[in-house]
Amino acid sequence: MQLKPVDTTKTYLVTGAAGFIGMHLSLRLLELGCKVIGLDNLNDYYDINLKHSRLSLLNKYDNFTFHKADLVDKQYLEDLFMSTKINVVVNLAAQAGVRYSLENPDTYVQSNIVGFLNILELCRHHQVEHLLYASSSSVYGSNTKIPFSTEDKVDNPVSLYAATKKSSELMAHTYSHLFNMPTTGLRFFTVYGPYGRPDMAYYSFTQSIIEGKPIKVFNNGDMYRDFTYIDDIIDGIVRLIDNSPALNMTPPYKIYNIGNNKPEKLLDFIEAIEIAVGKKAIKEYYPMQPGDVYQTYADVSDLISDVGFKPDTPIQEGINRFVEWWSLKSN
Repeated sequence: MQLKPVDTTKTYLVTGAAGFIGMHLSLRLLELGCKVIGLDNLNDYYDINLKHSRLSLLNKYDNFTFHKADLVDKQYLEDLFMSTKINVVVNLAAQAGVRYSLENPDTYVQSNIVGFLNILELCRHHQVEHLLYASSSSVYGSNTKIPFSTEDKVDNPVSLYAATKKSSELMAHTYSHLFNMPTTGLRFFTVYGPYGRPDMAYYSFTQSIIEGKPIKVFNNGDMYRDFTYIDDIIDGIVRLIDNSPALNMTPPYKIYNIGNNKPEKLLDFIEAIEIAVGKKAIKEYYPMQPGDVYQTYADVSDLISDVGFKPDTPIQEGINRFVEWWSLKSN
């Protein structure tokens, strides 16, 4: 399969660069020799020190420039696009978290819809070659057919977070159709790994197990997730970044699942953490939470056929790497 390699002469804007996926993607591009502009509002949704820690890794590179700004600040973005020729945008900035969307809906609309509209407008008016953007497996909502395919209808979101991600996909399709603007949506499936988000279950599970505190296990542990290690997510994005739908699609619009293609039972995932830390969890069982879904399972056939890639990091290997990082940062 003949793929276009990452073009190191281009300038890549990564929004959400101080976030989990944004930092790892920026780091990979910088290591390849690309010029990366990072943008993040450094909000306090979770520990701001972790975001600064991620940024400190990126700031070591001369080919990295950081801007503290919010996607809703259209004038700041306009000035940035006017002052620098940006070739490719990877929009990873968003208000994340399913349960938090029940408490703070306005934040999600502003960041995930208004902010994304600003990105679309700037990409349109400044002739950006390719816009990639984070969607989520949450868009599959209450779908029961598995594995989840990008051909499936996604009209039944069960959280506002999922609804905003589906909205982003619809908006991107509109811009691709009206303005022939290449866009690629990335539906991520339960990403985990070093420098991950503290609000994710695997992070709090690890901390609680090590500290001998109980963990909350929802739906009595009867849930399945397509846990995907961060390196696999980044490998997928990097393969897609300069292989835009403009090459062979009208309109130039495409959506991919990036998931491990192997759902794991929640209790088995917890057991992998127990093995990695060498300690048993104290489990407290609770019913299913509003906005949660029973199972996620990614069909990645498009990813395989288009860029020859399938995520494949085993759960125990990925968890071992995370726990090793967690232990180092805690000492």
